[in-house]
Amino acid sequence: MNILNVVNVYFTLPYFLGNQIKFFTRQGHNIHVICSPSDKLKLYADNQGCKYSEIKIDRRINPLSDIISVVLLWKYIRKNNFDIVVGHTPKAGLLAMLAARLAGVKKRVFFRHGLNYETATGIKRSILIFCEKITSRLSTKIICVSNYLIERSIKDRISPKDKMSVLNIGSCNGVDAINTYNPDNINPNEISSLRDKLGISKTDFIIGFVGRLVKDKGISELVDAFEILNQKNAKLLLVGPLENGDALPLKTVERIKSNPNIIYVGLVENGLELYYSLMNVFILPTHREGFGVSLLEAQAMSIPVLTTAHTGARDAIKPNESGEFIDLSIDSIAQHLLKYINSPELAKQHGANGRQFVLDNFSEQSIWEEINRKVYNS
Repeated sequence: MNILNVVNVYFTLPYFLGNQIKFFTRQGHNIHVICSPSDKLKLYADNQGCKYSEIKIDRRINPLSDIISVVLLWKYIRKNNFDIVVGHTPKAGLLAMLAARLAGVKKRVFFRHGLNYETATGIKRSILIFCEKITSRLSTKIICVSNYLIERSIKDRISPKDKMSVLNIGSCNGVDAINTYNPDNINPNEISSLRDKLGISKTDFIIGFVGRLVKDKGISELVDAFEILNQKNAKLLLVGPLENGDALPLKTVERIKSNPNIIYVGLVENGLELYYSLMNVFILPTHREGFGVSLLEAQAMSIPVLTTAHTGARDAIKPNESGEFIDLSIDSIAQHLLKYINSPELAKQHGANGRQFVLDNFSEQSIWEEINRKVYNS
C-alpha cells in the first residue's frame, strides 16, 4: 500500500511518528514522508526505510506560499499514486487534505494532535476554527490523540462524531517504555556526569518540565510558583526550546536565565531519558494540550506528574494514582509541588503507578497495531 505522511516541520517526525514508519515498512507498506526542508530529514528517512521529499509548509497562514505548497503536494501525490494520505498538525493537515482531495485520493486521514484555536481570541480564533472545519470536511477520517479532543470537537461543532476515533485510550505513537524510557536501563555514570554538568547535587529536589517554552505551556505560571516555593534544595529543570511564536514575556525569560536555581538546557534531541532521570516530579501546567506525550515519558520513568484537567493532558495520567491535577494558578501549582516535596513515599508510589499505567496502555506496538487497523486497513 502506498502511504504518504505530511508534516510541516521535521521536529514533529520523531515526536509524533517515532519508529512507526520502520514498523510499517517492514509490514510491506511503501511509506513516503513530506515536510519542510531540514538537514535531518534524509537521515531520518534512511533510518526508517522510507522515501521523502522536501516541500516548504509555513506554520502560519501565508496565502501565496500555501497555494504553492498545495500545488507541489498535489503533483507529488499524483506522481506517486498514493492509496492513503495522512496529514499531521493543523496547517500540514489542511494542505495535505486539500491536495489529496484535488488529486482524487479516496482515503484522507487527518491526525488531530490538538486544537490551536483554544487559546486564541478574536478574528484569529475564528480563522483557526474555520480552518479546522475545512480540514475536517476534506478528510475521510480523523484520528484524535485523546478522547478530550473528540469531546471538544463535537462541542465546538468542528467534526462529526462518526468521523473521529482515538487509538486505544490516547496518543499518536505510544512510548518505548522498555528500551528508552526505562529507569532500569539508565547508566548511573551518565547520570552522575549530567548532574555535575548541570550543577545538581543528589540532595536537590528537581522539578522538571519538557516541551516548548511558550505561554500556552504555562511556563510563566510555573516560574512564578517555583519562586514562591522558597525551598532551598529545590531546582527547576526546563528542557526545551524558547520559541518566537506564542513567546514568553521578556520578564519571564530574564528570570529563567538569571535565577541560579532554574536550569535551562534548551532543546535536547538525544538522551532525553537522562534528563527525566534527574527529576523528582514532572509538571505540565498547560493551557492547551492535545494529549501530552511528555507526561507518558515521565511516567514511564517512574516520575509522579502534575498537569491540568481542562485539556487533553487529562487523558495522559491516572489522577490521584500516577499524579494529580492542578489549577492554572500560582498557589495551586506551588501547593501540589510542596505536597510531593513533603511526601516522598507518595511521590514514589505515584511514580511506580505511572510506569505501570504506561506499560498497560501506551506501548508502541499496541498503538501501531491500532494505526494499522484504524488507518491503513479500514
